[in-house]
Amino acid sequence: MRFIDEVKIQIKAGDGGNGCISFFRGPHLPKGGPDGGDGGRGGSIYFVGSSHLHSLLDFKYQPLFRAERGHDGKGRQCNGRSGKDLYIHVPLGTQIKNLNGELLIDITEVDQEVLLAKGGRGGRGNINFKSSTQQAPRTATPGEAGEEFDIRLELKCLSDVGLVGLPNAGKSSLLKALSSAQPKVAAYPFTTLRPNLGVVELGHRRFMMADIPGLIEGASQNLGLGHQFLRHIARSRILLILLSFDEDISLQKQLKILNKELEAYDASLLEKQQLIVVNKLDVLSDWGIETKIRAKFERQKKRIQTQCPKSIFVSALHQIGIQSLVDGIEEELSISKALVLSCA
Repeated sequence: MRFIDEVKIQIKAGDGGNGCISFFRGPHLPKGGPDGGDGGRGGSIYFVGSSHLHSLLDFKYQPLFRAERGHDGKGRQCNGRSGKDLYIHVPLGTQIKNLNGELLIDITEVDQEVLLAKGGRGGRGNINFKSSTQQAPRTATPGEAGEEFDIRLELKCLSDVGLVGLPNAGKSSLLKALSSAQPKVAAYPFTTLRPNLGVVELGHRRFMMADIPGLIEGASQNLGLGHQFLRHIARSRILLILLSFDEDISLQKQLKILNKELEAYDASLLEKQQLIVVNKLDVLSDWGIETKIRAKFERQKKRIQTQCPKSIFVSALHQIGIQSLVDGIEEELSISKALVLSCA
């Protein structure tokens, strides 16, 4: 399954309307002078940031966008009506690039409006060509062509918190526990097949989280669509590194793999504030699990607490530790904001 966060489209601004060749005719003026009006301006194309969109899926089925052509001029000095401008709404975090990969526009704000393709100017009617030596000009000009481009749209989600973990670490369950988002949740790897966005609102506190599909070793080399998914956390303010108690892979090994993939994709990701969260805390009190396995998990817990003193332990399934997690996220976001302000 290919997640649609990158599409190629063609945009065509409207051509200008043609100028008109016309001469005034009346009961007492059978051979009047020129009165041809100008053509209207072609419609331009604008891109607008929208907080209501979270995917580029619609663009896959509509790869061509045209603004309206300007109307032709008419007699009696009537200028043609301008073509309607076309406003294309895109999700926040959409980057618009040319086919060479050069960044043209970065849409990051709600209602941010950017002109990308300008409509053509209208042609001139023959009234503009009347002179002392040319009283009845039969000349008019056509409208100019509107700008036309092939462009590529790339979506990089904007969020306060980027949620990173291995497959089946419980990211979607955690997002569901924290927010109003309803991601698909099941007990098998790669439940998340596309990024999920959730807004966490608790009292006066509000922040947005992005859950990307689970990373695997080699994600930075684009295994498992790694590049497509990693781009969605590149602009998160902080990273929530989610580990989970697992019989097959220790907490320390999980953390090492995740940081290795983040660094290999973009070393600057390791410079972001990180909050280490360990999910599935409930297994430590599950007497259905063998004693030696629970003892192993307890040892891992102590080691990760020593390695990462601010780590938080939760059970998304049983809503354990969620309030502590929200407090921890808020603290890290405050630190992140303070760092940005100190560098401003």
